[in-house]
Amino acid sequence: MISGILDNFKNKLSRGDAVYGPFMKSLDGSFVECTGHAGFDFAILDMEHGPASFSETQELIRAAILANLLPIVRTHDASESAISKALDLGAGGVQVPQIQSADEAHAVVRAARYFPQGERGVCRFVRAANYSSTPRNEYFAKANRALVIPQVEGKKGLEALDEILSVEGLDILFIGPYDLSQSLGVPGDVSNPVVINAIKDITERAKKRGVVTGVFADTIEAAARWKNAGIQYLSYSVDVGIYTEACKNILLSIKN
Repeated sequence: MISGILDNFKNKLSRGDAVYGPFMKSLDGSFVECTGHAGFDFAILDMEHGPASFSETQELIRAAILANLLPIVRTHDASESAISKALDLGAGGVQVPQIQSADEAHAVVRAARYFPQGERGVCRFVRAANYSSTPRNEYFAKANRALVIPQVEGKKGLEALDEILSVEGLDILFIGPYDLSQSLGVPGDVSNPVVINAIKDITERAKKRGVVTGVFADTIEAAARWKNAGIQYLSYSVDVGIYTEACKNILLSIKN
């Protein structure tokens, strides 16, 4: 079933359409299902800043697929173990934080892909291979279609951007505006012109290389800005923040 969700997602990107999804820190699969039923395209299950274990993430992946939502796992780091475990659980892709060089980007691709594109550790007795019931060659071919999404979010990454963009096997380049703002000397000020200009520059350079870009936005205005700038992979806010804001607005409406 995830193959169809992934095909639909990739088709949207190839047509030039934008795709939308929140970061998710909740451990309740119901929130993931609600996200899919609401019409989002993907969810980023956050193992870097969220509390989920691999066991809990597996259940969230199941919930996402049930709701026709592409599950992307943001790994807690760029290690081979973190990447391969997320994919073994059946994630439709991995989003890997703090990539600062072409060598690091190459290492991510190698960890996420089987031969001949990479060197991912081989085990078919995992959820992604239907616990070995998927024929070997079919599984390897399908597994190599999972999305590889490095995050560039610091000065070193910006300095090595052209080299990172030249790495074969990257599907989307994700820009982390908050970490980027810190590296540019304006921590948290993601609307600062220096941050906005840096994101625009990254996007234009990626376009020239034929690489789709993504970004995080926590306001409707920011999401619209980046969509209009040609960014296709739009992560809108975080599940817990969306819920908190909705609660505040409901209470404000009732009181008034």
